[in-house]
Amino acid sequence: MVIVNPTQRKKAKRCNHPTLTAAIVVSTVIGVAWFISLSMIGKSSTDKDSKITLRGQSHSVSETEHYHPQGIMQLSAKSMLQSKLPYIVYGTAWKKDATASLVSKAVESGFRFIDTACQPKHYNEAGVGEGWKEAAAKLGLKRSDFFLQTKFTSLDGQDPNKIPYNELEVLEEQVKQSLAKSLHNLQTDYIDSLVMHSPMRSYEDTLRVWRVFESFVQDKKVRQLGLANCYDHKKFLRLYEDAHIKPKVLQNRFYRDTGFDTELRSLCDAYGVTYQSFWTLTANREAINSHEWKTMAQSKSLTPQTLMYAYMMSLGNTPLSGTTDVTHMKEDVDIMLRFQNGEQVLSKDDVETLSSLLGVPP
Repeated sequence: MVIVNPTQRKKAKRCNHPTLTAAIVVSTVIGVAWFISLSMIGKSSTDKDSKITLRGQSHSVSETEHYHPQGIMQLSAKSMLQSKLPYIVYGTAWKKDATASLVSKAVESGFRFIDTACQPKHYNEAGVGEGWKEAAAKLGLKRSDFFLQTKFTSLDGQDPNKIPYNELEVLEEQVKQSLAKSLHNLQTDYIDSLVMHSPMRSYEDTLRVWRVFESFVQDKKVRQLGLANCYDHKKFLRLYEDAHIKPKVLQNRFYRDTGFDTELRSLCDAYGVTYQSFWTLTANREAINSHEWKTMAQSKSLTPQTLMYAYMMSLGNTPLSGTTDVTHMKEDVDIMLRFQNGEQVLSKDDVETLSSLLGVPP
């Protein structure tokens, strides 16, 4: 390529060769166009990466806040658990026929922990299986990169027309059939976490279910056990004490009506039980929509929603996100990665301020 410097052009002898002159001009034009093209591409790329649309707002972000697709592809539930740093679980209730597609998108966005249930009334468990398998094949992930959690739901919580096990069988057999169905639906030979969807009507039946759960762990079909929708700390403590294999998860609504499970969360902290929160955003809309909350979110380069997740993780709890929006999935993964990278997103004073806005007892 020949580029003639304009200041040198005055000193140069007049060229008497038209062909050579034309070649120089064409070459110069091409060079300038090429340079401008590269500049525009660079600008376009920078603009695209430095602006991220958030839930109801947009803001410029620093380089440390950009999403890193290559890093996300390497995320593994196993390594995140080993780090003992906070993470977010993708919840799959109410997604019906869109479940497989949404789970696949969630995994591609960076989620590795997935919650479902053997309860056709509210969950498409088979869709979860299709979704994680599809994304795993696309990203080159292994089964061990995922944490699959499902639930046994009693007859009280099932649609009478869609019961996934034989309702005429004894309780123990119902539990066994439910697990077999979950393994089939999720296309796996083991479950990372099996949760009782709620305590049974009687404590005796709750313990009967738990004993079958324990046999699954002994048979290596299940890695750990948990309980959901238990808001009485005395009932939870009784099961914990009677269990041969202790519960490792308690999954509850996090809201004012139950005092934000203050006693239960303290119990979980004391016994090394992971407290998982669902309905985390929906039940706390008033606080999340407040001016004070939004102001803090903006100061932390977060949305009001991801500030709520940051708050839960700062407490040492594990929130569930059930978003169906890919942009929101990426936002949720982004705050999770900030915690995974060891960033202290919220100070002690920040946590106390948010607790006050929510009405969480000190």
